[in-house]
Amino acid sequence: MIVSKRCQPQKLYLVPADLTVGQFVYVIRKRIKLSAEKAIFIFVDNVLPPTGALMSAVYEEKKDDDGFLYVTYSGENTFGSP
Repeated sequence: MIVSKRCQPQKLYLVPADLTVGQFVYVIRKRIKLSAEKAIFIFVDNVLPPTGALMSAVYEEKKDDDGFLYVTYSGENTFGSP
């Protein structure tokens, strides 16, 4: 399964099918070097998927016609502005 970020430059992530959404969020946090005081939320088809859901299940339910699963992520400062 490949997960793509639609911004330029485009980022593709190949993730194991048995990875949970929560584990995927952890991987993304590490890749974008997000600090601990910032929250991250991922959306698939404008919906926040359950953290315990398998990425393979999300993929099967929400994949695009081109075969890719498009994920949007958004961050939030959990302790206010620095």
